[in-house]
Amino acid sequence: MEPLLQIFILIPVLAFLVSLCLNRKNEKLISGMVITANVIQLAAIVLFIANWFFQGVPTLNSKHVTLFVTGDIEIVIDFFFDKVTMVFALTGSLLALIVSVFSRFYLHREPGFKRYFCTILLFLTGYNLVVFSGNFETLFIGWEIVGICSFLLIAFYRDRYLPVKNSMKVISLYRLGDICFILAMWMSHHLWHENITFLQLQDSSLVKAHLEEHNWYGFFIAAMITVAAIIKSAQFPFSSWLPRAMEGPTTSSAIFYGSLSVHLGAFLLLRTFPYWESIISIKVLIITIGAVTALVATGIAKVQSSVKTQIAYSSIAQIGLIFIEIALGLHVLALIHFAGNAFLRTYQLLVSPSVLGYLVHNQFFNFMPRLTGNRNTLSHKFKNTIYMLGIKEWNMDRLISRVFWSPFKWIGNKMSFLSSKMSVFLLFSMYLLGFLAEWFHDRVPGTYFDLLPFVFSFIGLLLILSAFAERGHAIKAWFQVVGGQLYIALSIVMLNENFGHNHMLLYLSGSVLSAFVGWICLKKIEAIDQDITLNRFHGYVYEQSNIGLIFLIACLGMIGLPFTPTFIGIDILFSHIHKHEEILIVFTSLSFVFIELAVLRIYARIFLGQHKKMHHPIAYRSS
Repeated sequence: MEPLLQIFILIPVLAFLVSLCLNRKNEKLISGMVITANVIQLAAIVLFIANWFFQGVPTLNSKHVTLFVTGDIEIVIDFFFDKVTMVFALTGSLLALIVSVFSRFYLHREPGFKRYFCTILLFLTGYNLVVFSGNFETLFIGWEIVGICSFLLIAFYRDRYLPVKNSMKVISLYRLGDICFILAMWMSHHLWHENITFLQLQDSSLVKAHLEEHNWYGFFIAAMITVAAIIKSAQFPFSSWLPRAMEGPTTSSAIFYGSLSVHLGAFLLLRTFPYWESIISIKVLIITIGAVTALVATGIAKVQSSVKTQIAYSSIAQIGLIFIEIALGLHVLALIHFAGNAFLRTYQLLVSPSVLGYLVHNQFFNFMPRLTGNRNTLSHKFKNTIYMLGIKEWNMDRLISRVFWSPFKWIGNKMSFLSSKMSVFLLFSMYLLGFLAEWFHDRVPGTYFDLLPFVFSFIGLLLILSAFAERGHAIKAWFQVVGGQLYIALSIVMLNENFGHNHMLLYLSGSVLSAFVGWICLKKIEAIDQDITLNRFHGYVYEQSNIGLIFLIACLGMIGLPFTPTFIGIDILFSHIHKHEEILIVFTSLSFVFIELAVLRIYARIFLGQHKKMHHPIAYRSS
């Protein structure tokens, strides 16, 4: 049965490739093909599960293909199937079919009809990669695809200000979770000295022996996994991104943020439970976060005026309870709870526009204010405080902005001098000297040679932060990102003897080609009216949709999505950072957080938002 697992990945992939070739005006053919693919997927899963039960519910693991092997690093696409996979796969397939049928009519004559269905198929590919994954590498591929699809669907109404703005907010937190995931993979490699599979994690004695010998490593891995899960499932204090993500179409909100994508944090905790089940502090943290989220989100949901926001926070509250159930070991209950919450929120979101139409008369014409008594009592003041905090969503959005992004944006603004001609010349000279020092490292004094990698990684981070905060020329920011990547790769080559030039070329091969393609696209846009500054939205996707698509692909190649060699290079790059090189891992991790944000910010500013030419329709700030 193991070879059959790849079918559930191939079906949405093939459907996605076929959908790209269809005429965007033929809505019946596009939606019919997507619905057919979902029907085939659902039927295949049902038949597979029936046969799986007939075989006695064995745990299945299939090593599908090896992407790269060097030393003790083996990057493998591995598939896994157990009861957790069964529930998530079956629920996902059924909900995808329901939402696809609903979307066929809901998005009729929408200009982005084909774009929506193509993105949904790509999302289903990523989702299936996550739930069928047999190791961290396979899971992370799907994890990244789901994140990019979220960005694209939140910004689906790309002529409006708030959808584009909120898509950047959501992807910024997603990226923070991605880096925590990468750090967990990095430390896991140093703990196991191999790319561990989830089947091996089922061996409790093996896991216990490793964690007892390296207790701190196990705690770090569990902490990073927990943070990644908390962010992905919008748990406190990262809950504010979920209602912002509802700016996309109602149907995408239903399948993404009501049912499937938002529960992937819970899936990650279920899949990695053997890692942290014996670490009491992590279990207490998960239970505490889940309980706080359930209480806070319930209070927020009761006072919000937007129906989507109410549903979002209600779903978050239930996921908080699911986190508690997972930490307590009640996994069957957690799976039942997941399926129930997913179906309920999908239904609520799909019918929410109709419900608003039915109730609008009662909302405005039959309102009866509550009779109030003495307002000076302690209980009344407490209720008012909770009410105001709920209205303001506990200021989580502002807190995240001030703690996570504002300090780095301030640093980036202070680094604006790095784009001057003199600075560019000095940076190029330093890089050339560093490359020569690495090539002839035997002739360089050891003290200076050991210091250079940290200096170069810090320079790379500063270049990327400068690009992140850049409000001037887009090409300037683009090349600052490229320069930052070059400095990061050189710093790891110099400090780690096992990270050779061939690994560096593998990492840079995809990003350099993408950088060149992106530069060509930006030059073509600049030739239109000599204006590609990043202090406003330009909306060039209206008139230059093909260039916009090519530039988006170049952006995804720059950040190392799985269709380029850079993805393998990033995994190798992190694996070669030693566990005692704390400064280097901090600089490198921060750099990869802001590489994606800087690159996607350029795409959003140049190609999305309302068009700056007045002869195009001007959209309102809110949807």
